[in-house]
Amino acid sequence: MAVIIDQHKRVMVQGITGREGRARTKLMKEFGTNIVGGCTPGKGGQEVEGIVVHDKVAEVIEDSGGVDISVVFVPARLVKHAAIEAIEAGVKLIVLVPDRVPVWDAMAIAAKAKEAGANFVGPNTLGIISPGKAVLGMIGGRAESARQWFTPPEPNLTNLGVISRSGGMTSSCGYYLAQTGFGLSTLCHVGGDSVIGLPIPDVALMMQDDDETDGIVIFGEIGGSQEEQLAKHMQDGRITKPVIAYIGGKAAKEGTRFSHAGAIIEGGRGTHDGKVKALRDAGATVVDAFGDLPEAAIAMFSIERSST
Repeated sequence: MAVIIDQHKRVMVQGITGREGRARTKLMKEFGTNIVGGCTPGKGGQEVEGIVVHDKVAEVIEDSGGVDISVVFVPARLVKHAAIEAIEAGVKLIVLVPDRVPVWDAMAIAAKAKEAGANFVGPNTLGIISPGKAVLGMIGGRAESARQWFTPPEPNLTNLGVISRSGGMTSSCGYYLAQTGFGLSTLCHVGGDSVIGLPIPDVALMMQDDDETDGIVIFGEIGGSQEEQLAKHMQDGRITKPVIAYIGGKAAKEGTRFSHAGAIIEGGRGTHDGKVKALRDAGATVVDAFGDLPEAAIAMFSIERSST
């Protein structure tokens, strides 16, 4: 299995004729993602990487026979329209890569998705990668580098899933864990904005049900309540797999923003200490430094460090 994306999911790209759309379509396809179509209004009839371009999402679905996931590469001001078009056409998962999407637009997307029984990742996400299977978005860069950095899950390895609120640290977590000798089931950047689709606890529940994920690694941040909600799932017994976490923003004071729009302490909520305590009380291993994550995983699973 894999969480969210694998080589069988049928993927389309909205904004496929733009600079980012073209570049990322090429990289996703080279990694093994099953891209079945793309669309850009007014560009129907063109081709990108051998993929037929249509004007509308519904036309891609009709021509391809169905779409499971749409990855959106359009300017921030157009994200709301693109996402809602995909949701109304019946696509059940939308990956919103652009940053600076207006918060009211993200809220409108969330309302439409809930109404239609759909989900979305982001906005402001680098995407999701299931090593050895497929990638959505921009994680891992070129296909050859992604294959070198991220070890696919194997029966003879301890395989970890990574969930992060930082795009760059998603890749860093995966890289250092793989270099230490772990396999990786899925790496997911949930997005850095204050309103997002699938948060850390929801993705963790998916990993709990994934037979290729032995443990879950979290890169969290101050602000919001995602980490506390994860801790609640652990206390309630909904998540029983081992959890190892690092929480960024220890030195941030109330009212300051740390790295992302969603990482801000307000009204005494979303503090570093509060998140660490909640997770530790729930049974998670929380490290004080990011670089301690691999050693904590080694200790937790009692494995020998890789010689690579």
